[in-house]
Amino acid sequence: MSPPERKIPAPKPNPETTAYWEAAAQGKLLIKHCRNCDRLHFYPRTLCPFCFSDRTEWQEAKGRGTIYTYTVMRREKVPYAIGYVTLDEGVTMMTNIVDCPFDAIKVGQAVKVVFKPSDGGPPVPMCTPA
Repeated sequence: MSPPERKIPAPKPNPETTAYWEAAAQGKLLIKHCRNCDRLHFYPRTLCPFCFSDRTEWQEAKGRGTIYTYTVMRREKVPYAIGYVTLDEGVTMMTNIVDCPFDAIKVGQAVKVVFKPSDGGPPVPMCTPA
C-alpha cells in the first residue's frame, strides 16, 4: 500500500501571475528579467525588487538547480519536504522537494523542476533529485 498523497491547494492566479501559471500548465518554469537593471528575480511580480522598475519580462528557466536548505514537515498527516532551491539562473525559489526519500535529501544536491497537479488548479513547480 503506497502512502497517501499530499493534496496541493490550487494557486490563485492574478493579473501578475497568470502567464506564470499558464506556462506551468505547459511544463515550463518562468522567472522575471528586469530590462532596467538586467537582474533576474523570482517570485512572479511586475515590479523589479532591486530597482522597482516595471520594465520586467518573462524568461524561461532551465529548470535545474541545487538545494540551498530544506526541512521535512513530519508532524503533518502526510509528511513533506520543503526548501529553498537556487536555480542555475541564480534566483532562489521556495518549493517542495518530491519523489525521493526524505533521508536522501542533502544541501547542495542537484535537482530539477517537475510539475505536480494541484487540487483543481494549474500544476505547481516542485523539485526532484536530478
